[in-house]
Amino acid sequence: MNIISWNVNGIRAWHKKGKLEWLLKENPDMFCIQETKVEFEQLPEELKSIPGYHAYFDHSKGRKGYSGVAIYSKTEPRNIDYGLGVKKLDKEGRFIALHYDGFTLINIYFPNGGGGPIRLAFKLEYYDAFLKYILKLTKKGIPVVFCGDINTAHTEIDLARPKENANNTGFLPIERAWLDKVVEKGFIDTFRLKHPKVIGSYTYWDMKTFARDRNVGWRIDYFFVSKDLKERIKDISIMDSVLGSDHCPLKLTLVL
Repeated sequence: MNIISWNVNGIRAWHKKGKLEWLLKENPDMFCIQETKVEFEQLPEELKSIPGYHAYFDHSKGRKGYSGVAIYSKTEPRNIDYGLGVKKLDKEGRFIALHYDGFTLINIYFPNGGGGPIRLAFKLEYYDAFLKYILKLTKKGIPVVFCGDINTAHTEIDLARPKENANNTGFLPIERAWLDKVVEKGFIDTFRLKHPKVIGSYTYWDMKTFARDRNVGWRIDYFFVSKDLKERIKDISIMDSVLGSDHCPLKLTLVL
């Protein structure tokens, strides 16, 4: 099973760049998108119904053209959760969970902690609620795959300039500590499992400073799996040669 995750920074702009053809060529079993910035009714028809895929969208309930996630899946789930079940946290349309017999796939776009202490507090509250959600699943013996834009680089090798960003959101000790906790609870950062010491592999670059040209980036997009899926991880790759957003896609291959 191949799953691709990508923060597209606006699915309509992504589509205008011809990336639907890229997707059809890649032909993943599941395609998880973050930052769609759209409501389903606003999509062009070819994105509402991609041949061979079922489409699932969640969007911001207040601010237009903001946030949003989607999953295209070749297989229909038996159940779907749109949101964590916490009204305050779910209004921005950041979460979809597809429940299958045998595992749950979660696509998530975590808040950015920038913009002052209120938004950082919101991000941390979202982090804590999400961890509770996935722990409920694993306690029931349900394997979990979650992917998306976590908006935090975990360790110093996950961004090009750790010292310069030590006091910036996205690399704050309190944000990184949450990722420590995720790992402590038995969830596996698939990229670091397969590439424990690789440096210079990033998933996001600031467009305003042309950071991608210099590879001054951040690894803030991830595929995590619960520990019961560790032996089923066949491959994980950062597709950093693929353009179309300020993020690049990731591809996880599982034997399920």
